Parts: sequence; structure tokens; C-alpha cells
Amino acid sequence: MSSITERFIELGLRPADIMIPRKDVDLKKWAVVACDQYTSEKEYWKDVEDYVGDSPSTLKLIFPECYLEDGDSEKRIKDINSTMASYMDKGLFDTYENCFFLVKRTCGNTSRLGLMAALDLDRYSWEKDSKSLIRATEGTILSRIPPRKAIRKDAGLEIPHIMVLISDAKKKIIENLYAKKDKLEKVYETDLMKNGGKVEAYLVNKDEDLQFILKAFENLTASLNPSNPLLFAMGDGNHSFATAKSCWEDIKKNLSEEERKNHPARFCLVELENIFDPGLVFESIHRVLFNVPEEVFLSELEKNAKGIEYETVKCKNCIASRLVDQSIQGFGYCTENKHVYVRIKNPVANIAAGTIQRILDSLIEKGYQVDYIHGLDVTDKLGSEKGNIGIFLPAIDKATFFDTIIKDGALPRKTFSMGEANEKRYYMECRKIK
Repeated sequence: MSSITERFIELGLRPADIMIPRKDVDLKKWAVVACDQYTSEKEYWKDVEDYVGDSPSTLKLIFPECYLEDGDSEKRIKDINSTMASYMDKGLFDTYENCFFLVKRTCGNTSRLGLMAALDLDRYSWEKDSKSLIRATEGTILSRIPPRKAIRKDAGLEIPHIMVLISDAKKKIIENLYAKKDKLEKVYETDLMKNGGKVEAYLVNKDEDLQFILKAFENLTASLNPSNPLLFAMGDGNHSFATAKSCWEDIKKNLSEEERKNHPARFCLVELENIFDPGLVFESIHRVLFNVPEEVFLSELEKNAKGIEYETVKCKNCIASRLVDQSIQGFGYCTENKHVYVRIKNPVANIAAGTIQRILDSLIEKGYQVDYIHGLDVTDKLGSEKGNIGIFLPAIDKATFFDTIIKDGALPRKTFSMGEANEKRYYMECRKIK
């Protein structure tokens, strides 16, 4: 292991051997959105399947979560592993060794930058009060790890949708790399299906660029509180990262200390993004309750909050306009025939998502079903169906995000989302983990 690699690993990251399909593969059909999107909209995934057809695609290497309860998990996982092996046997990929990818994603009128890198799973913890260098930002649901682990444990490749945040207020790392993109080799550029915009990537592997990244991260690390040094905060894909961690813990039990140092399963490929990137917008993750009487929901609410005020409004947009003001805790909900904005003067949790989660946990214990939804429109559509309730939550302030995690620990699960569903990371790059 080279000295520069060892210095990278001290920071919890390193360059990776990144795989991408050959130039003759249609990347628009190859790249599909994260598997935890459109979980209540099977028609979305059916459209993707029809569009992809027989072409090589990450659709055939992932398990869309809308199918998790269909009862055919064993067959799906077997097919995923078989297809991975087939793609590798056929030489479908080009491999770029010991490198980072600088990526730019454009969707609509906004764009954001990222850096593909491998993070060290030994430096990560999902515990709420963790002080690890890499940590979860929302509550990790341990029951969600086993089904994901069943997919990863025999897989030869990882194809991540994970996005991890850094707090680089002076924009010295990713943005400085992008400023010299004309001197970097462009690896790919493609439109993305289903209103996903487009994405492009540049190869970062020259010694001077690796040294620049190393020094910049060393400087960023030196600025952290040594007693609570949060360098990498999970953005999207925490449960996938936690699954990789769980698999690694199993693998390393049978390895020597020397074998553990450079084992591919010790690391997980992610996209690093600067929280101060203006193109990175924090969106709320809303909730939909299925077949829950309104009076049951309100009864649970009043058990968990005091000083409640209800305001009936015309539509979801009226709720959204009120959620902008976060000086008082509030949320909105809709039923088949109404939209209501709720103010809570004496909440039991610091943020609305925390108050709502207590209510949801109580309802789930009673057998009611809940789904977590990206986007006002889908929440409004599902929540307005007979018997359902849609819950609209405010966004998190990203300017104080890192400080909040350092001070309070992980937030309630599904508190925030980085963009709408179609803006999520699409599966593109791969890496061998065996």
C-alpha cells in the first residue's frame, strides 16, 4: 500500500478502481434511479422495464423496493447475482484504476457536483450518539438491513446510489476540481431516463490531483473538533451503507489484520457532495398513512403535542407556503376532502419530523401502514385517496445541518431528502467487492 493511500485511509476515504460500461453501451438505458424511490408507484418501474428491454441495465442489478413484499425475493436476488456475473464474464466494463470521478448532475435548471470515492466502513457508525468520522444522520432501522444484506452478501459488484455530505464552506475541494475540468479526461456524458436530467463524469487520477484532494481533506479534517470530528455525513442511502458495514463485519471476522487492510469489502463507493453546493436542495420526506381514520390520527397527535392549532386551507400549496416559516413547529395533512395546516406550540420533539415519528410509531404498533414519500404532488395524490392521510413536513435547514448532527446526534429516520425523486442519484458506476 502506497504512502498516499495510507494517508487517504487515515481520513476515512481512498481512490477506487471504478468500473463503467464500455462506450458501446447505451448509458441512458444503463442508469436507473435509486431503488428506494417510487415505492408506491409500481407503474414507474414497469415503464423503466419496458424502456430498458433487453439492453444492459442496472435495473437488472438492483431490487426496487416496491417489490420487496411480492414474495419472490429469492428469485430476484438469484437473477441479480447471475446477471452481475454475466456482465463481468462478457467484459461489459471498462475499469479506471486508483482514481476518483468528478461528476456533474444537471436536472432542470439546477446542477450539482460530486466526487466518487471509496469510504472506509471501519470509520462509520449508525449509532445515534456516535462520534465516528463517518456517521448516520438519521435513525437507522435495523430491520431494513437483512433484506439488503441478502442482496449484497453474494454480489460481486456494488452499484451505489449513496450520497455523502461534506461541509466545505469555502468550496475548496470539489469546486476547485471542477474549475479545471477542461484538463481532465471526460469518462462519460449521458441523458438520464424518466425526467432525470443528465450526468457527466471526469477522470481524476493524476498524481498532482490526488495530492490536491489529499491535502484538501487533511486541511478540512484539521478544522474539525477532535472530540467530535464529523467529516462525512450520510445524505442518501444510509441503509445501503449500513448494509455494506454489516457485510464487512461478517467478512473481516475470518481475515487476518494484514488481509483486512486492503480488502475491497472494507470500502464502499459513494458520491461525496458539498452541503454548500447551491444545486443541492434539501427536500422534506413526507408521509402517507393508509386506511387510518382521521380521528385516530388526531387522537395520537394530541397525545404527543400540546398547544395545537388547526387551520383549514385550500390546497397543498397553501400548506407548503406556511411550512417555510420554521420559527414555530408545524406540519400539514390532507384527507379525501380537506387540507389542514397544524401549528404545535409545545412539541415533544425538537423538529416536526420527530413529533410526527412518535405518532407514526404508535400507529404502526397498532397495525396501520405508513409509507415515506418524496414530493408534494405524490403525497397529495395518495393522501387524498379515500381512507388515507397525507402528511406534509418542512425541510431541514442545511446551513445548520452538521452542527445539528454534532449536537443532537442522528435525526429521526426519513427526516430529509436531497432533492425530489427524479433528482436522486442514478446507478452508474460499479466496483468489485470480492
